[in-house]
Amino acid sequence: MTATRPTPSVVRAAPADLEVLSDLIATAFHDLAPSRWLIADPEARRAILPGYFRLLIIYAIVSGLAHTIPSRDAVALWLRAGPGTPSPPTGHRERLAAATAPWTSRFAVFDKMLEDHHPAGPPHQHLAILAVHPQRQGQGIGTALLDARHHDLDPDRVPAYLEASSPRARDLYQRHGYTTRPGAPFRLPGGGPPLWPMWREPRQPLPAAVP
Repeated sequence: MTATRPTPSVVRAAPADLEVLSDLIATAFHDLAPSRWLIADPEARRAILPGYFRLLIIYAIVSGLAHTIPSRDAVALWLRAGPGTPSPPTGHRERLAAATAPWTSRFAVFDKMLEDHHPAGPPHQHLAILAVHPQRQGQGIGTALLDARHHDLDPDRVPAYLEASSPRARDLYQRHGYTTRPGAPFRLPGGGPPLWPMWREPRQPLPAAVP
């Protein structure tokens, strides 16, 4: 009989985790089609992506929620979105330019495409990043991170949104209640790869058992 792996515990990330988690996301996303579209050269991609993801982690820790696991082999970044959402912190454009030069214009186009396809409302949570180390994928860690956040969102009737970067990721999210939005997928410019915008309505709680 095959032993089942224990479900990893989910904890909040802290500023002390910035470097390890930014390197983790860069490693997990290095070969994804959107990453290759952003920076075609593998060595340059390996050098630039950690700084870019570091900005997103900071934003999530300060203005949203960053979940990880004790080994720091996975991370989920959640941001508030929709009406009343605060603007990015002051100086974000300058920090983005410093982190991504000389590919800043490419990253700006990428961010604008995501913004253009993001639903305006109602207020919801945006899963900006879900990354699991390549050697830990397929072990239920991504599911644990999703379940931990959905467990809080469902009772409060808060929907969620994300952009899946591959059919495999799209299928994973569909199993967790996400559905593709009308017109999905959209493609990055210049014959770039597809992205699937997806929306999840909060699930109704199961009825209480009758004794």
